[in-house]
Amino acid sequence: MVASQEALASEAGARILRQGGNAIDAAVATAYALAVTLPQAGNLGGGGFLVFWNQPEGRGYALNFREMAPRRAHKDLFLDADGNVDRRLATRSLLSTGVPGTVAGLLKAQSRFGVLSRQQVMAPAIALAEQGFAVYPVLAQSLRRAQPLLGKDPTARRLYYKDGGVPYAPGEILRQPQLAATLRRIARQGRQGFYEGPVARQLEALMRQRGGLIDRVDLAEYTAPWVEPVQGRFRGLTVLSMPPPSSGGVTLVQLLNLLEPFDLPAMGLSSAAAVHTLVEAMNLAYRDRNSELGDADQVEVPVERLTSKTYANGLRPLIQPDRHTPSAELGGLAPVPANSTNTTHLSVADSKGSLVALTTTLNFAYGNGIAVPGTGVLLNNEMDDFTAKPGVPNAYGLVQGEKNAIAPGRRPLSSMTPTVVLTAEGKPWLATGSPGGSRIITTVLQVLLNRVVHGLNLASAVIAPRLHSQLWPDRLQLEQGFSPDTIRLLEQLGHGIQPSRAMGSANSVEVKPEGGSLGVADPRRPEGAAVAERP
Repeated sequence: MVASQEALASEAGARILRQGGNAIDAAVATAYALAVTLPQAGNLGGGGFLVFWNQPEGRGYALNFREMAPRRAHKDLFLDADGNVDRRLATRSLLSTGVPGTVAGLLKAQSRFGVLSRQQVMAPAIALAEQGFAVYPVLAQSLRRAQPLLGKDPTARRLYYKDGGVPYAPGEILRQPQLAATLRRIARQGRQGFYEGPVARQLEALMRQRGGLIDRVDLAEYTAPWVEPVQGRFRGLTVLSMPPPSSGGVTLVQLLNLLEPFDLPAMGLSSAAAVHTLVEAMNLAYRDRNSELGDADQVEVPVERLTSKTYANGLRPLIQPDRHTPSAELGGLAPVPANSTNTTHLSVADSKGSLVALTTTLNFAYGNGIAVPGTGVLLNNEMDDFTAKPGVPNAYGLVQGEKNAIAPGRRPLSSMTPTVVLTAEGKPWLATGSPGGSRIITTVLQVLLNRVVHGLNLASAVIAPRLHSQLWPDRLQLEQGFSPDTIRLLEQLGHGIQPSRAMGSANSVEVKPEGGSLGVADPRRPEGAAVAERP
């Protein structure tokens, strides 16, 4: 079973399962296909994280292919002459691009655990890029909205628009021959096909011409290490998620620890009492997320302390049942809010019970809007996920600390939260994750709570209305679906309410105890699909 944000990509992964591939093969095939069919988020020029439950081994793995700061990056990279953060440099220039990790990560995962050849696994993506595919309505709309950005870059304009910069209409065929050639090169040569040779030379030349920092040394030295998953226990279940530089795993486990003793079912799903309890816990966890977390390869990160039951027990008394604690009482600075939905998540289950949760991103939609000539590759603007200046928010409204300052070779803190859950008997059960910027962690949390605590089936757990709070700004974001009475009661408790657009895209799979699997593509993104190995 494959669940992803785009139907053709899900079908590509399912086809690999039918050919005898395993969960890793299918996940990698889906991710490569998303680079073709979901260009606003799927990518070769970005990075991400992968959590893998290898059922034959009975062991979990995590893979860190987050982007890295170039060797010449420095703490004040995005500050102007007056010491203020220059948002254009941080998000729309080549200085905003971290060394891409997606290709290294996908290659590393598939070479170690895949059972099919690299050429077999990449064939669906190559065909989609070479032969083209019918532009679906969501993509047509996205490209039309992105025209002011992509139209500024001559390479990107040629890749995604017809002659004269005319947008594609739904149903028209989008072909990407340059991307197909890059994918073929990777299929033939592996890592060398992207981090060396023509692709590397073109990327380095672009950086030189337009003021970027990445060169071939940065590309050659990029690494995607295997790391131990963050592990938590919640009501007898084992939760495996991503360690730093993802903040997702640590914050998710901390939230589950904080919430475990509360009788959320008695409060009622989406009730004012349940929402209030979640918000107060979220604010405490995000306070730690923003101050304590960073790239554990370069700074000290207290993962064990933050994920311990003892630590949660000490924080829990701060959650007052009859009053919202204002953010100013917990600490931090008030930022300007913003959110991105342009990450993408996929989940896979194979017939042996192995599970993959894989999240990848360019940061903003289409990254910084700049493409590498001759390659078909869009570049990320992930450097904005660093702390450009302590106390000043990034694009997601997150105020972060010195541990996430820009430094050579450092990976920026992320909210991506690919997660696998095992039953009390240690058997594979669930894989989930989501896009959504700073709202990713809370989206994953609510899917798990809906399924585990409230007893909803997987589809209902994904569909249920969501909420989000992150300490600053001191506002509770609510999707449509919460009753007016609930909102009124929350306001009486002191919450400032902010209506929100749809949050996330929690594409999830579940292994059934009697055999087989279920898949749900989050309906918040209508282009998504869950596709079974056996149609």
